[in-house]
Amino acid sequence: MQNATTKRCSFCVGDPLYEDYHDNEWGVPQTDDQKLFESLILETFQAGLNWLTILRKREAFRAAFDQFDIEKVAGYEDEKISSLLKDSGIIRNRSKINATITNAKAFQNIQRTHGSFARYLWSFTDGRIIHNRPRTLDELPSQTALSEKLSKDLKKQGFSFTGPVVIYAFLQANGVVNDHTVDCHSYAARSKIETIVI
Repeated sequence: MQNATTKRCSFCVGDPLYEDYHDNEWGVPQTDDQKLFESLILETFQAGLNWLTILRKREAFRAAFDQFDIEKVAGYEDEKISSLLKDSGIIRNRSKINATITNAKAFQNIQRTHGSFARYLWSFTDGRIIHNRPRTLDELPSQTALSEKLSKDLKKQGFSFTGPVVIYAFLQANGVVNDHTVDCHSYAARSKIETIVI
């Protein structure tokens, strides 16, 4: 628990849910495939929206999508899609719901090919965490050469709604990129980790 004077990245300040997400999840290097799948899907739903909207609906998303069980989501058929389109707790976008099912199948293919999605993901940086050391959020890009490369490869493997901007947000969220500002209390903790071994 952080005190009231704790310095955080400005994007989350003022909302307890967002502050908790920032303190405990955003930028933490992630190697768990289940959590990576959930994060990727939620980032695709965020496209065109803001993250706090998704964060406030995250529990509803988890309930609607069977806790993001990859095998179950990959097997969704028309009846389940119809049910999701009636669920007011989530973002009822047919294209994004269909993409979620497609992406679950593509995710499974990567797991079969690479042993895990985490191994595939971290191979793009050779297991290194990219520490950008921004002084302000204005210094952060919306996409990079890395997110463009990963986005291109994901699309080649059948993923949808995984453009370079969405993918950069995914890389930030899962600690492949450390974009905490240098004055943020989380910056020092994240900066102690240089590489990930999977």
